[in-house]
Amino acid sequence: MRTICEAYATAAQEESTRHTICLDEKTGIQALEALRPLRAMRPGQIEKREFEYKRHGTQALIASFDVTTGTVFGTVGDSRTEADFAAHLEQLLSRDPQGEWVIILDQLNTHKSEAAVRLVDHYCDLQLELGVKGKSGILQSMASRAQFLEEPTHRIRFIYTPKHSSWLNQVEIWFSILVRRLLKRASFDSSAALRERILDFIDYFNRTLAKPFKWTYKGRPLAA
Repeated sequence: MRTICEAYATAAQEESTRHTICLDEKTGIQALEALRPLRAMRPGQIEKREFEYKRHGTQALIASFDVTTGTVFGTVGDSRTEADFAAHLEQLLSRDPQGEWVIILDQLNTHKSEAAVRLVDHYCDLQLELGVKGKSGILQSMASRAQFLEEPTHRIRFIYTPKHSSWLNQVEIWFSILVRRLLKRASFDSSAALRERILDFIDYFNRTLAKPFKWTYKGRPLAA
C-alpha cells in the first residue's frame, strides 16, 4: 500500500515526467435495451422507467487512468484475454515509447502473462533471454514473470495491488463515474452500440471532465 501511495505522491509533483497509470478491466457490461420508452417527469409525477429489457450481449472494457492528468485511455471488446490485455498495453505504451511508465494493476493472471513480459522487454530494449513459459527463465512461472514486471530498475514497471485491495486503484473511482453517468440509465440496442457509447463517453470525459483525483491516503495500516 505504501509503495502505491508513494507512486501517487510522486506523480502529483510538478516536475514529474513519469506516466503513472492505474489499469483495470470492467467485464460483463450488459447491453440492455428497455422494451418501452422512458416516461419523462410531469407536474406531480416522477419519471417512470420500464423494468423489462432485452439482452444484447456483453462487452469488456480495459481502461487506463492517468493519475497526473485524470484522462482515460480505453479499449472495448468481447473479451479480456491475455491478447486483449497485451493489445491495450501496447497501444498505451506506444503513446510514449521512450517514456518512463509505472502501471498499477491487480494480480489477475493476464497481468503476469508472457505477452506482457515480452512487451516490456521490447519497449525497454532489454534484449534478455526470457526462457520458455512453464519450463525455464523469466517466463517459467507466474511468479517469475511478476518479479520481472515489478523490477524497479526497469523504465516500464508494474506495481500490483494487494489481494482484496481494489480500492487502492484509482481507475475504480473512474469506473463508478462511468456507471453513474452512462451505464445506469442507458438503453442499448446492440453490443456495438454499447461499445460506441462507452468510447464516446471516454472522449467526452477527457475533453470536459478530466482532472486528477485528490488522493489523501498515505499507505499506513488502517487497523492495528
